[in-house]
Amino acid sequence: MPHFVTLYEAKTHLSALVDRAAAGEEIVIAKNGVPQARLVPLTVRGERRAPANAMRIRRIAADFDAPDPAMEALFSGETA
Repeated sequence: MPHFVTLYEAKTHLSALVDRAAAGEEIVIAKNGVPQARLVPLTVRGERRAPANAMRIRRIAADFDAPDPAMEALFSGETA
C-alpha cells in the first residue's frame, strides 16, 4: 500500500522520502487531496559494464599531445 503525502510534506521532506522510495516504498504525492505523482524506486539493470578494451591501448606516449610541425603548417596555411 502506498504512503500518501501532501505536496508541502514532499517539498519539506524530499530527501527522506527519496530514501524511503529507494528502500522499496511507494510514495504518492497529492495536491489539494488529489494524487498527482508517484515516487518509486528505480530498477537497477544489472552490473555496470566494464570497458571492452577494443583498441588494445596499453599506454599513451608522453608526447601524445605534442605539437606536430607538419600539422601546424597545414592549419596555418603554410606550405611544407
